[in-house]
Amino acid sequence: MTVGIKDVARVAGVSPATVSRVLGNGTVSDTLRAQVEAAVRETGYRPNLSARRLRSKHSQTIGLIVADIRNPFFTAVGRAVEDAAYQAGLRVILCNTDEDPQKEALYLRLMEEERVTGVIFAPTRKSMERMSDAPQNFPTILIDRAGPHGRKDAVLLDNHAAADMLVEHLYGRGYRRIFGLFGNASTTGIERHDGYQAAMTRFGLTPDAVFVAPSPEAAEAELGRRIAEAATPDLRPEAVIASNGLLLMGVVRAVRAAGLGIPRDLAVAGFDNERWTELVGPGITVIEQPVEAIGRTAMAMLLERLETPDAPVRKVVLNGRCIVRGSTAPRA
Repeated sequence: MTVGIKDVARVAGVSPATVSRVLGNGTVSDTLRAQVEAAVRETGYRPNLSARRLRSKHSQTIGLIVADIRNPFFTAVGRAVEDAAYQAGLRVILCNTDEDPQKEALYLRLMEEERVTGVIFAPTRKSMERMSDAPQNFPTILIDRAGPHGRKDAVLLDNHAAADMLVEHLYGRGYRRIFGLFGNASTTGIERHDGYQAAMTRFGLTPDAVFVAPSPEAAEAELGRRIAEAATPDLRPEAVIASNGLLLMGVVRAVRAAGLGIPRDLAVAGFDNERWTELVGPGITVIEQPVEAIGRTAMAMLLERLETPDAPVRKVVLNGRCIVRGSTAPRA
């Protein structure tokens, strides 16, 4: 008789979801983890593949399709997914789409050909509009971007609240002309723009934002142009928010190229708590995304979906944390 997650849960005296979190290296107490691991040994459960996938002749492999591996967010999430997959006895095929729908379609076909057990992926903005057309031969867990109408399981940051948090922080420190740079290739940029705009309106400020390609070069060019075109320093933005780590790099480059100081001439804030953000100038204020939790949760959700294919679609929304550094010091 095949032993499943529900059998392990019964022996351990916990829920199947708790078993999935342990197998996916999710966050649980040491006591619960010990209970589940003991039950796995007692039942002889093999978490590398569900019986359903064995009967379907699927491989012990999952696909991880990310939008841009240069983005530190996807690098960190990918590491968390790989760690959790390894503990579950699964291998990982990593693919990078560069936000290109054609490359994305190619890699999704590859997942079909490789008969992967499941896919964790960050869809391009265009594919979000036709999410119902995505392959159905394997379960798909979305990261960073949620599909329309709850068609796919997803785990993501509360982007609206995170952007709102940055505006509120800057407003509280005396900044009023807050310029926003948002990536144009995904729904993440749209959601963060919406949060920025809502917060600016709430504080009686005039939103001033543009969408650009998600690259340091695009952000550097756009901000450099805004700085150069300001007739006087008083007409420049007082602060800049960049909606991802790549844009944030471009913002820092533009400020340096213009011979300006952070935050003396321009306050800077953004997303993704990478090591370099601690080392640049006085340190950059950022929203720290729970990247490890996103990766682990996505893997746990995939295991749950394998075990219970007909379960209701779930969307898990996690909160970011604002790490305040010198780049947004109170305005004199």
